[in-house]
Amino acid sequence: MAWSIRAFGRGCRVLMAAADSTATAAAPKRGRPAGILKVVPISQPLGEFLGVSEVSRTDAVKKVWGYIKSNNLQNPSNKKEILCDAKLKTIFNGKDRVGFLEIAKLLSQHFVKSS
Repeated sequence: MAWSIRAFGRGCRVLMAAADSTATAAAPKRGRPAGILKVVPISQPLGEFLGVSEVSRTDAVKKVWGYIKSNNLQNPSNKKEILCDAKLKTIFNGKDRVGFLEIAKLLSQHFVKSS
C-alpha cells in the first residue's frame, strides 16, 4: 500500500493509494426479494384499480401516486392532502380526503397475509 503526504494549507494530510479493483469485488446477488419488495397477492378492489392480481407494496404505492398526480387529486392549498375521486374511494374505505401519510396504512389492508 502506497502512502503519500501532501500539505494542504494548514497542516498535513496522509492519503492512501487507490484500492485494487480485485479487492472491491461485487457483492454477491441476493435471493428473492423480501419485505416490501416481495410480490404478493392483493385484494380484488386494489387489483381492479391497478389492473394486476399480484404486486409489491412499493409498486402499488408508486402506481397510486402516479394516478393521483396524473388526475390532479392533490389539494392545491395543502399538497399533503389527497382529494379522492370515485376510483380512489374504492381502495381508501370511501374516504373523501386522505393524508399522504395514510396511503401506505390504507393500502396495507389490501395485501393478503401469507403464512
